Amino acid sequence: MTAPPLGRDYRLLWSAAVSSRLGDALRTPALALLAATLTRDPRVIAVVTVAGQLPPLLFGLLGGVYADRWDRRRTMAVVDGLRAAVVGGLALAVALDRAGVAALVTVAFLLAALGTLFDAASFAMLPSVVPPAALARANGRLQAGSAVAGGFLGAPAAGVLFALAAPLPFAVDALTFAAAALLTLALRPPPPRPRPHPGRGRSVWREGVEGVRWLRGDAMLWRLTMATAGSNLAISGLMAVLVLYALDVLRVPPAGYGLFAAGAVLGGLAGGLGAGRLAARLGTVPALRAVLAGQAVALTGLALARHPVPGGLALAVFAAGTTVWNGLWASYGQRHVPAALLGRVGAAQRMVGLLTAPVGAALAGVAGAAYGVGPVAAAVAGVFVLVTLAAWRTLGPAAPAPPAGPTSAATAGRPGRRPSR
Repeated sequence: MTAPPLGRDYRLLWSAAVSSRLGDALRTPALALLAATLTRDPRVIAVVTVAGQLPPLLFGLLGGVYADRWDRRRTMAVVDGLRAAVVGGLALAVALDRAGVAALVTVAFLLAALGTLFDAASFAMLPSVVPPAALARANGRLQAGSAVAGGFLGAPAAGVLFALAAPLPFAVDALTFAAAALLTLALRPPPPRPRPHPGRGRSVWREGVEGVRWLRGDAMLWRLTMATAGSNLAISGLMAVLVLYALDVLRVPPAGYGLFAAGAVLGGLAGGLGAGRLAARLGTVPALRAVLAGQAVALTGLALARHPVPGGLALAVFAAGTTVWNGLWASYGQRHVPAALLGRVGAAQRMVGLLTAPVGAALAGVAGAAYGVGPVAAAVAGVFVLVTLAAWRTLGPAAPAPPAGPTSAATAGRPGRRPSR
């Protein structure tokens, strides 16, 4: 069978998303470098990092509510325009030597807060741009493009641009946001959709809770989200000690760490490009079960490896699985959640899935300091194996669920249980 075409609007949306990802990959390390030129206090530098991590947990549901209330195309364009202005202001402040730590914390927090609204709107926008049968392929290509823009282009270029001129990576980031806003505006307006109309009893809080209730009421989507949260506990722990594990246990030379990390980017690219084919061959949920099993084997291999080559190969396979999981998890929700609830349910998915990440990183840091990074890698692999075993039990074959069709404003908020696929 011929795969359905993705179309012009998808190419515009893909270009906008990859442009924004490139800017993020330039800005994030540049912020850390800039903070290091202002202070050597690790606590202060950590505050800048935390300022960029808190908003998705604080405002994720709020972003989902407004993504469902407002026109999503215009919302994405306005948010990117605002982010361009914020980063452009930072670039100017850096050029004038007026950027202090407080400015970095403020910028990191504002950009992440605006990003919660953009992420919710873009997640909900994709099903109106591509046909349902193409969602897995479309999400996979988004993941692949983000991997290339972030790993191969943005991250290596950030240090070079910062060395040339400190304001330069921030100025380029502002341009990428402006370009993304223009690309989004070029999308054709989507067909009218039912939207919640706030009134008496329709508070922002109540609308946000509706998204959580719907997620909790869909058995399969909730199980997938809990599996994501469990795997993120292990993944964040791995990322917290990965550089030390590579240098001290795998004996990766410092000059070769970039090449070692590039293997993970290649794995992510391969996973993003193959996600659609895997889902078409196995079905979305069986493919997700297979991906978890493959990742458990790869992570166990990484924990047992004592040489850069097998360790790098295991990491690449694990990264490929992560990309496939992210793409298929998103496409499952986009196919089964009513259009009027997509922003809120998608935001709830991301919030629940990310809640365990800081816990995993903190535990890995404490355990690594006490016992060394080798045992931490083994523990991370053990946690992931347990998550995989639990997911294989809860994500077993079930009756298929029909894709969600148009939903009226009156019924969009009802979260009742749905049969899972």
